[in-house]
Amino acid sequence: MADPKNEDFLDDVDSAEAEEYADEMEEIDDEAVEIDELRADRDQYRDRFMRALAEAENARKRSDKDRREAENYGGSKLARDMLPVYDNMKRALEVATEDQRAVSGALLEGVELTMRELLNVFKKHGMEIIAPEVGDRFDPKHHQAMFEAPVPGTRAGDIIQVAAEGFMLHDRLLRPAQVGVSSQPAG
Repeated sequence: MADPKNEDFLDDVDSAEAEEYADEMEEIDDEAVEIDELRADRDQYRDRFMRALAEAENARKRSDKDRREAENYGGSKLARDMLPVYDNMKRALEVATEDQRAVSGALLEGVELTMRELLNVFKKHGMEIIAPEVGDRFDPKHHQAMFEAPVPGTRAGDIIQVAAEGFMLHDRLLRPAQVGVSSQPAG
């Protein structure tokens, strides 16, 4: 038979080991829970960081786009206000007769030079003339119909008169060309 003292001792050792083992398991479980919580926090912070990074990149792109648009189109009101000056100078040059050119040649030459300089400034700032010709097709994206009339020898939608040239500012319409359009073939 086994010695009862040895059995009590073994029971005490087994009980102590079991208790120690249980404590270790509890510590491991607590650590595992803590690690899981830390991973969840890490994932949440990573998600927040990635979202903040994406938002910052989007804000940078928006501000770059806004800056480019301000550079290209910020002066559109001034450009639009300069168009009557162009129109008036062009009309003045078109109505000058040969007699007036002979008498006031220097004055008309000065107006022509001023007109060229105005066109250079327009070009420098991204303004282009829309100059349709009689016989071109009406394009509602670039032309404004001022009137319609039947004209012999034309098709419906043909430009029959140009009242004023139009202008583009980069890729935007600043002013449509003002034109007369054939309404239908005249018989």
